[in-house]
Amino acid sequence: MSHSDEPQERPAQFFQALSGSALASVHPGEEPSLSALWAAVGKTRGLVEALLPGVGFLTVYALSADVVLSVSAPVIAAIAFILVRMIQRSPVLPALAGLVGIVASAAVALSSGRAEDNFVLGFYVNGVWIAALIVSLVLRRPLMGWLAATLVGDQRWRELPATKSVGTVATWMWLAMFIARLGVQLPLYYAGEVSALALAKLLMGIPLYATVLWLTWLLFRAVYHSGAPAAQ
Repeated sequence: MSHSDEPQERPAQFFQALSGSALASVHPGEEPSLSALWAAVGKTRGLVEALLPGVGFLTVYALSADVVLSVSAPVIAAIAFILVRMIQRSPVLPALAGLVGIVASAAVALSSGRAEDNFVLGFYVNGVWIAALIVSLVLRRPLMGWLAATLVGDQRWRELPATKSVGTVATWMWLAMFIARLGVQLPLYYAGEVSALALAKLLMGIPLYATVLWLTWLLFRAVYHSGAPAAQ
């Protein structure tokens, strides 16, 4: 392989990975459908794997107020997901990735002895997204516009006012979501309201994500429809 081939192959590999992801289920140029949105959030299995660990933490903490038991519940649930996937011979990587995050969060809480610290890593993840989205806006390369353009193969999206404007609006919308998460959850964290924090994280997780994704889809459909800017 020559060095000159690498810059072309890397974007191709990224596009292949992106087009095979759940996000590609909500193609920017297609008519919005509940079935595609359902696929994008992982369908039944994805919802269960996303929500059950949080529900387990909230339930166990509400009943026991014990840090060890509370953070153990999500870990046990994540391990169970992996075992089920192995039995069904389904891909285990998504469940393994979830387990790593859950174990890391549990380790932070156990090391401090404070149940609310189970959510600290999530704050950092939201912070990284906020930073990335802000940087993309400052550089006038809105991240959501770039992702949508990549999915449809539009290489000229920044040259066209419609696609660039929609990309900018969508990026601001996702930025607002991540800021809202921290704006609600951080005060609960510092107040030590563990149960309220766990509930807020659940409500501002998949439900809010799905809502913002749907609105983003509607925005991009306005420009990526029949007769819209074609890929170059």
